[in-house]
Amino acid sequence: MVTDAANGRLSRRSLVAGIAAAALLRPSAPGAAPEASAAAHLPETPLVVDLAARGRSLGVAGGSIRTLIAKARDVRYLSVYGYTRLVGYDADLVLRPDVLEGYDEDGGRFTFRLRKGHRWSDGHPFTTEDFRYYWEDVANDRELSPGGPPDFLLVDGEPPQVEILDDVTLRYLWERPNPRFLPALAAPRDPLIYRPAHYLKPFHPRHAGREEAEAAAKAQKLRGWAALHNRLDDNYELANPDCPTLQAWRPRTAGPATRFVFERNPCYHRVDLQGTQLPYLDGILMDVTASGLLTAKTNAGEADLMFRGLMMSDIPSLKEGERAHGYRTNLWPIARGSEIALYPNLTTLDPAWRALNRDRRYRWALSLAIDRRTLNNTLLFGLGTEGNDTVVPESPLFSPELRTLHAIYDPDEAGRLLDAAGLDRRDASGIRLMADGRPVEVVVESDGEAAMVLDGLLLIAEFWREVGIRLVVKPQERTNLRRRSLAGLTVMVAAQGLDLAVPTAIMPPTGLSPAQPDHYAWPRWSLNLETRGRSGEPCDVAEVERLIALNRDWNGTDDAGRQGEIWREMLRNHVENQWVIGTVAGALQPVVTAGHLVNLPERALYSWEPTAMIGVQRLDEVFWDQASERRAEAR
Repeated sequence: MVTDAANGRLSRRSLVAGIAAAALLRPSAPGAAPEASAAAHLPETPLVVDLAARGRSLGVAGGSIRTLIAKARDVRYLSVYGYTRLVGYDADLVLRPDVLEGYDEDGGRFTFRLRKGHRWSDGHPFTTEDFRYYWEDVANDRELSPGGPPDFLLVDGEPPQVEILDDVTLRYLWERPNPRFLPALAAPRDPLIYRPAHYLKPFHPRHAGREEAEAAAKAQKLRGWAALHNRLDDNYELANPDCPTLQAWRPRTAGPATRFVFERNPCYHRVDLQGTQLPYLDGILMDVTASGLLTAKTNAGEADLMFRGLMMSDIPSLKEGERAHGYRTNLWPIARGSEIALYPNLTTLDPAWRALNRDRRYRWALSLAIDRRTLNNTLLFGLGTEGNDTVVPESPLFSPELRTLHAIYDPDEAGRLLDAAGLDRRDASGIRLMADGRPVEVVVESDGEAAMVLDGLLLIAEFWREVGIRLVVKPQERTNLRRRSLAGLTVMVAAQGLDLAVPTAIMPPTGLSPAQPDHYAWPRWSLNLETRGRSGEPCDVAEVERLIALNRDWNGTDDAGRQGEIWREMLRNHVENQWVIGTVAGALQPVVTAGHLVNLPERALYSWEPTAMIGVQRLDEVFWDQASERRAEAR
């Protein structure tokens, strides 16, 4: 398969002229170098975006936007929703070249073509040397990467052969297909299989000499050269203003600080059809504020763009501030399988609970005992979708039947199933008894980070009490929950459901099997796969072994038709066996935008994966509509 970016019909001469003209109109910060020099740094074949084809407006360059973050480290999320990738999903979730000019895919052979003349934000050429540096000097350096290359670069445990063909062409070769490779490059967190070699080489022993590299680390009071290299190599955390980037905006603030400033990358590779270089916005200002004040400050008009940290319960407050502060509160559906999901642990060490959790009748009964309509009305204002933890209707893999199977409210049937599962005896208070005489008191553990999960558990406790099951909520810190889960100490966990809930066939179905690390339904099986048998325990349930085999089959084919078949079987397996008990989906994410901020849709899917929150909507295309602002001022 050959894939190239659509480069439009603009000549380089037209693009350079357009950028130079746009630069004359773009306001410059005091002391800034003339922006027209960016034209000389444009790739020979930039990515030309056709905004009108997507119902968007050609923009006007200039201005900055404000947003709020709960802690300084959250600046890293700009690398998520800024969403610049070698290949990335568009708003329709089609995988397309972005930083790459194009690529060829043939089984286990991937040939990448870079854009000639593309530069890092500091003006240095971006070439295949940056890929070579990552592969040889980072991924395969035991001091920087003790575990070796990341898993998506391994096929049957074997790494690729990496061939540097010239300055703008390279190839990755595996003996078998690697369908995980391209989706991994489009992930919300960029795996960054390239690094700014010119910037990092002076701190790497292979290039600077060990004595010099260690001396540089010592001067920074660090324990070794690897620690210094890791600190400087900062294209995700965005805490090092000196690290060159390919993102639309580069950091200009070194912490600690309460305001972090990002300025436009003068060498960015995207342009519009008029030749205006993106991003339109000159800057992004991220102000640190207490998490409890995010909604109030947004309501007071202290953010021009705000979404992360806002919840559905904040909508009434946000709506109240619209008229006074001139912003819009758009409501984007959250693409998640279930807002509250219950994970019976099939690998818990307690033998009685293990046997019960593995009984499908018991899991069905717990599902049928939940009054999802009440959950929906109470938690989602009645706007949600009741049912299982499965993919959403916007996915081509969606099946309406799988949303509702074993997920209606039928407490009578739940009682019959519990009796059939051997829980037909009760104590004096009406709580059912296990075979060993203990009451069926389900301790449901949660990390406590999602308020809706805890609120929902209080209602579910009432529903289950009606069928003789006692639910006890145990919130705790996430790290401790993970530790207890992997140790087999949890009986059941409550968390949010399927995160990749709007998949296409080419996206890995990892989250539906123990191939997903730390999966709460089978953490010790997941650990066993992750460690290749060194820890945890091997799966011994046939239906879950089938999920593992299907995931392995998906990893072994690049046939999208077969991948779709695998997805559908895995989704049906999940719902028929009720490995995860879903409740309600369809929460709405408030996305607050200033009234004159243009080119973000009123409605779009919101998720971590694959939409990178708002990333696939292309923040670099957002601009201030100055004409509308002037009309508003005139009124």
